[in-house]
Amino acid sequence: MMNTKIVTIKGQGDVFSETEEQTLREAGEILRGGGLVAFPTETVYGLGGDALNPASARKIYAAKGRPSDNPLIVHIARLEDMEDVAGQVPEAARRLGRAFWPGPLTMVLPRAEKVPKETTGGLETVAVRMPSHPVARRLIACGGGYIAAPSANLSGRPSPTSARYVIEDMAGRIDMIIDGGDGEIGLESTIVDLTVDPPQILRPGYITREMLSQVLGEVSLDQTILTADSGQAPRAPGMKYRHYAPRGEMTIVSGQVAEVVGYINAQAARERAQGHKVGVIGTDESLPEYQADLVCSLGSRQDEESIARHLYGILRRFDDEQVTRIYSECFDTMGLGQAIMNRLLKAAGHRVVTPVGNRERQSPDI
Repeated sequence: MMNTKIVTIKGQGDVFSETEEQTLREAGEILRGGGLVAFPTETVYGLGGDALNPASARKIYAAKGRPSDNPLIVHIARLEDMEDVAGQVPEAARRLGRAFWPGPLTMVLPRAEKVPKETTGGLETVAVRMPSHPVARRLIACGGGYIAAPSANLSGRPSPTSARYVIEDMAGRIDMIIDGGDGEIGLESTIVDLTVDPPQILRPGYITREMLSQVLGEVSLDQTILTADSGQAPRAPGMKYRHYAPRGEMTIVSGQVAEVVGYINAQAARERAQGHKVGVIGTDESLPEYQADLVCSLGSRQDEESIARHLYGILRRFDDEQVTRIYSECFDTMGLGQAIMNRLLKAAGHRVVTPVGNRERQSPDI
């Protein structure tokens, strides 16, 4: 087990103190030397290594316990660097870059030869993103300009939106953890594949289909986003394997509010009688109606950004409190709600029920 250095860098916008600059240069040297550094982004914390070093990619997979066919995202700090890591950059990518970068959008493009297949999960495509978090962008520059980074958690666990959960999962596994405060968005970036026509969303996120369509026109949606995983190899990060999962068994309950509340309360009573600790994920509107060991609100249904921002923190809290059974309300699948449901479904292993009167119906898809 290695000694993981933990540092705090807050900064003021893009301005860092002399000590913080020195720390970022030290982190950059770790990356250039083939080591791993966890760092904040506006979405979730990333686990970074040199994107052009095959050995660094292998270290990332090992630290996370991540399957090596699950692609990593190459993070850049300048728009023009997209041209360097992609073998071919269509005009659509440049338009999206000008519209949404820096920000929570990842583009899948043909791989340039300089990007090793260890970074791309063996694919001939590369996933590229330019984060907006100032610490992330400065670290990328100090580290050589190209950082491969999945989320900084053990594979399958909820992605970390604060440094405390990075420390919980990664201390002793990597060289450095940079605490830059809590993530602003709380869900991973939208992934859009630009190697197909029309462009296709492979993972929903803060940048919605509607927003992409305003720039590109027609944008399609991978049909597995809100259904159980297919047996196909993943085309982008996070597509194939179970993700975001708390330790407790989780079920999503769909339907009318009164029936959902009644079903969850009945199930919670039964589970508690059997010795389970039960957690419920609700909203501000329904929170007072639930009876369980731990009831948490994601926020108001009128504020999807708040719901997205709080999701992973609540899943982690259930783990902290040793909750063994979790029930969650269902959410709309339009706009940002689609990204929220995508993460919830993966966290629950696509376990969804719809109460009908005194019965329940299994709902394989949303």
